[in-house]
Amino acid sequence: MGAVITRLRRVGKKGRNPKNKKKKGKGVVVKKGGLTPQSSRRGAKASTRRRRSNGTQRSQKTQRKPLTEVFANTDEPTYENIVESNTKQHESNDSQRNRRMSTKRRKSTGTRRSQKGHTVERRPLNDIFPKAEDTTDSCNTYDNNIQQRGTKFRASQRSAKGSIRRRKSSRKLKKHLFPSPAVFSQIDAHAIKAGEELRRKRIFSVKAITEAITVGAVTDLQKLRAIWIWICHNIEYDVSGYLGQTEKVTSPERVIETGRGICCGYSSLCVQMCSEVGVECREVSGHSKGASYRPGLHAEATKSDHAWNVVRLQGHWYLLDSCWGAGNVDFTKRVFNKCYDEFFFLTDPEMFISSHYPDDPQWQLLRVPLTLEEFQKRVQKSSWFFQLGLTLHHPTHFLLVTENGEATISMTFPEPLEFTYRFSQRSGSIQRELSTSAALLIVTTTHMKLQLRPPTQGTFDIVVFARTANTSGSLPDVCNFLLECPKPSPLDGFPENPSKSWGMEPKAKDMGLKPCQYEAEITLESGTFEMVLQTSRPLMMLCKLAHKDLDEALAKRCVATQNESDQLSCHVLCPYKGYYRLSVFVKDSESSTETYNPAGTFLLHCTSSAVININKLFPPDLSNNCGPGNSTLKAGLTNFSHSRALINTQQGQCNITFRNQHGLKLQANLSREERQQPKYPLSRHVLLSCDEKDATISVALPGAGVYKLSLFGGPATKTTLSHICDYVLRNDWEGSWPPFPLSYSIWNSGCVLFEPRTGLLEPMAKVRFCVKVPRAREVSVIGQNHTELRLNQESQMWEGEVFTDTVPQFKLAATFPGGAPGSMDILLCFDVLKTPNGMR
Repeated sequence: MGAVITRLRRVGKKGRNPKNKKKKGKGVVVKKGGLTPQSSRRGAKASTRRRRSNGTQRSQKTQRKPLTEVFANTDEPTYENIVESNTKQHESNDSQRNRRMSTKRRKSTGTRRSQKGHTVERRPLNDIFPKAEDTTDSCNTYDNNIQQRGTKFRASQRSAKGSIRRRKSSRKLKKHLFPSPAVFSQIDAHAIKAGEELRRKRIFSVKAITEAITVGAVTDLQKLRAIWIWICHNIEYDVSGYLGQTEKVTSPERVIETGRGICCGYSSLCVQMCSEVGVECREVSGHSKGASYRPGLHAEATKSDHAWNVVRLQGHWYLLDSCWGAGNVDFTKRVFNKCYDEFFFLTDPEMFISSHYPDDPQWQLLRVPLTLEEFQKRVQKSSWFFQLGLTLHHPTHFLLVTENGEATISMTFPEPLEFTYRFSQRSGSIQRELSTSAALLIVTTTHMKLQLRPPTQGTFDIVVFARTANTSGSLPDVCNFLLECPKPSPLDGFPENPSKSWGMEPKAKDMGLKPCQYEAEITLESGTFEMVLQTSRPLMMLCKLAHKDLDEALAKRCVATQNESDQLSCHVLCPYKGYYRLSVFVKDSESSTETYNPAGTFLLHCTSSAVININKLFPPDLSNNCGPGNSTLKAGLTNFSHSRALINTQQGQCNITFRNQHGLKLQANLSREERQQPKYPLSRHVLLSCDEKDATISVALPGAGVYKLSLFGGPATKTTLSHICDYVLRNDWEGSWPPFPLSYSIWNSGCVLFEPRTGLLEPMAKVRFCVKVPRAREVSVIGQNHTELRLNQESQMWEGEVFTDTVPQFKLAATFPGGAPGSMDILLCFDVLKTPNGMR
């Protein structure tokens, strides 16, 4: 039957009923009746008249010191202001309650007329608290006679004013009592220090301990806080007793003496300690979703498994669980992890119901109580779920059932968080954790989505972990779910992801990356993709691509990176349809270490059939420095005509120009994956020309394909040049260009060839030569004959005509100041064709 509640009225100076009181010393004690959360008056102990004089509070047997004397040496004057404010508020509430209680009451059969003439409907008490089931618990010390007392008082006539007052009373939340646990810093410190001293002196008396730890506490809230802190820091959970290995410790005296107890040991001790200081506290039994709870294992309707407390402060009831506040139990290791949890001190009912379901629904303290069935369906949420500000959007219940082999969990949060998960399959009593290919975790700054794709049918457990972004340590679990998969998905699994989470890393900003425009999952309509990431400082990037059909060698030929001062670019080629994992790593450009830090992991979904041909992948051994960027700037090479790393040539030809500010000695090499040996070396198809500080790389490709053009440079005094950057050249033209003349090392010291541009000369023909050779004293073309070129004073170019005869080669040579007398340095070497317009 439903719990019927009675109301005690605080009696003012007028209209006192002598039958309901008796003298005990100098105090007036009201007879105890059934007290409920809706009662707005004080109980027998709470109604004991307090006397306050000069900042002191005196009980019947104990005189307590004011807080200013206890903490006289503190450096935090604001704490006294908080205590004084709380005391005044407490007295003000008492005064207002007395004035309301003394108002003249008028009896009414169901309605009451207010001063303004409005008729207010009176609600029966059973409408406020629905009927509860009869449940029992061996650990429960809750007053089992409350229903009997309720039946007795329900038969009595209630006043209309009492009904109106109950309906108008507003429930206070935790934040209404205190803004932050920091206001209890001195209370907490004293309770912990006093507890240590009492244990050293082996004092186990409930009364003595309570008096010692509450010294200086003025309000009921402060006294309760001291008791709560002492219990959480001095009592450990009795794991062996719970498991039946030893006798359970439940009585308050034994709990204090042994320093351990099960849940009802915590709750009964809290009740007794509160009674010593006049704080009204009750023990509540019910069901819980604790360490041994698993989704899908329903609680029995008639058997409780946990006990906690309710306490009344300032006329309102609040919930607390000192057992869970002290720490948690790891039943796999059979140990208690001592870890204080502030969350379970005066927890708001909407949060508390996530893990605690009382046998008596009235102690839910909810306006609309939940049924046990609804409690069982709700998702288990840990204290961290609420402390991190998480909001669960899907699913609403713990049970997930796949649709087309997939299911999704989503939630939002106000501040950036880091997430991970555990996805395991139930197989009898054994759980087998699945690989990361069975789930897709996507985290943004305010949203988390976990897409689940079980590889087989069956039952699965999902645990979600989270913590504040950019923090260290383990990730605590926040909620868990049960997944039923009648039939697996026909789609492929996701790529393996060691980091589990997809998208940019939370620490990417600290690494120098600006906010990313890309989602964690990127759908590609073609086989090519370019990712551009903006940076706040010069960085270097390393990218890795993975696919179930790609081996390591091919995967390296699918990415090309370009590192510029303000952005990073990654060019991706997808030779197959399906899912790819693109992992991005970065480091500072000036860093001497070879270690790259993970900056993000992206899921590329190539849906188009227009994939890239294996033969058109990037050249092998491509460096991380492609195109102009940090490396070219460091070398003093600027103003590139081609700013991107990938160049699509026009019929196999292109000229790349740039500025050589430091006058470096340069060299350009051309290479590709050769399927057959070419007639001429690829080095003959690239010609580097330097005109003072302007440099030009001329390319004439011998056929279709993908080529790597590498640029090297260094001081003129060094024989070995350093690698600067690579270009990727693409040629779809099926034609072929003849090679350039073979160049020698001295050619790159500032020489420019204007005519002839080809390295193959027609036989028995006149060929015009026009070349610029700085500092040369004499320039000649050497074949069967020795032909000197003339210096044009206006253009500063060496010019002349040479007749090709049957000599297979012609060489361009020059004499420079300081050289040996009569010696000439060869600059270029030309081949003469055997037949006109034919290849040798």
